[in-house]
Amino acid sequence: MANPGLNELLKWSVENSAASRDDAASQTDQQGTRDASRGLSADALAALLGGPSDADRMRDAMAAIVSPDVDLDNKLIAFDNFEQLIENLDNTNNMEPLGLWMPLVNQLNHEEPEMRRMAAWCIGTAVQNNARAQERLLVLGGIPILVRIATDDNNQATRKKAITALSSEVRNFQPGLDAAVKALPEAQRPAAKVDAGNMEDVDTVIQQLRDRSEARG
Repeated sequence: MANPGLNELLKWSVENSAASRDDAASQTDQQGTRDASRGLSADALAALLGGPSDADRMRDAMAAIVSPDVDLDNKLIAFDNFEQLIENLDNTNNMEPLGLWMPLVNQLNHEEPEMRRMAAWCIGTAVQNNARAQERLLVLGGIPILVRIATDDNNQATRKKAITALSSEVRNFQPGLDAAVKALPEAQRPAAKVDAGNMEDVDTVIQQLRDRSEARG
């Protein structure tokens, strides 16, 4: 997979190669060269200087999240960093080869509601408009856990994030929607099969979850 930092570094190098080939400019305008380097992003500079890649940051964040030696505040900071990283589609798709999906799903069962909330938040970010991630969550059995949180968790903020994650998981993904409907309490299951491509019908299912959550307070 292409490294965005290296790509940007290559582009920067090409754009500045004329100046580097000009001996006079190189001798008299060192400050200008330094100014040009300021146009590099953090990822490009990391690639140049050998700093951590996004994959490294994702692994480090998850290591902190699951470590028994890291306190809750720092786990939540690590979760926030992880969520920001997986807003990038390439990073989301890198979760599977990095082995990060299962430890993320496992956090849905954490005793701390904030940890469950952040796990649901990250899952919602990962599966949004991403069929590959939707399939992965289904395979790992995360959908029934999210339904349980959405319907039964004692923490309202955690329920909301679980519902948001489910909303992203089931849209245009029929196997995910079927799994979610199957996991719903019997009283909330639609009488007829719901089409994952029909946004109005999907919205009806999700809104029922929201209404139930609000009623619990």
